[in-house]
Amino acid sequence: MKFIKTLFPTLFIVFLVTTTFAQKTVPDIEVKTLEGQSVSIQDYLNDDKVTVLSFWATWCSPCKKELNTITDYYEEWQEKYDMKLIAITIDNARAIRKVKPMVDGFGWEYTVLSDVNEDLKKAMNFQTVPQTFVVDKEGNIVYSHSGYTPGDEYELEEVLEGLAGDKGEVKEIKKDKKKKKKKNKEVELEK
Repeated sequence: MKFIKTLFPTLFIVFLVTTTFAQKTVPDIEVKTLEGQSVSIQDYLNDDKVTVLSFWATWCSPCKKELNTITDYYEEWQEKYDMKLIAITIDNARAIRKVKPMVDGFGWEYTVLSDVNEDLKKAMNFQTVPQTFVVDKEGNIVYSHSGYTPGDEYELEEVLEGLAGDKGEVKEIKKDKKKKKKKNKEVELEK
């Protein structure tokens, strides 16, 4: 019975977000690698994986908190949900030199790309960072979230879980979420 109570809200969220963004896709825009090579964002979306696009900047504290928090779950999410995360910095040409040392310092294992001129940001039509999109295996944007507060990663995981389908791990995920949520609250109280 608990399983059904857990499954229904998850499916409802996925249905709601999927119907809201069902026809929207990521535009074919050129971005750059941290080495300065121009690449199409579409090249990173055509590998039959659910993709999380996280727009961020070095000057954005909530962005760094979000990406650092997701680091704790990333390896597990890759295995459970067949997903990947692409962190796209919107730092300008002067600040871009800070990105690689910051990424290395945090130990982020995500693909990190640069949208220095904010062409992709403008085409995706959002104003502030952090901004997170989930793109399904067919290339449709099925979820969008602006900002970050501790706990938002659980909502993101529910979307990923819904897209991946039930693998019989719902009870473990919910237990882990409660433990991690409690841990996050304790960390916030210590600050």
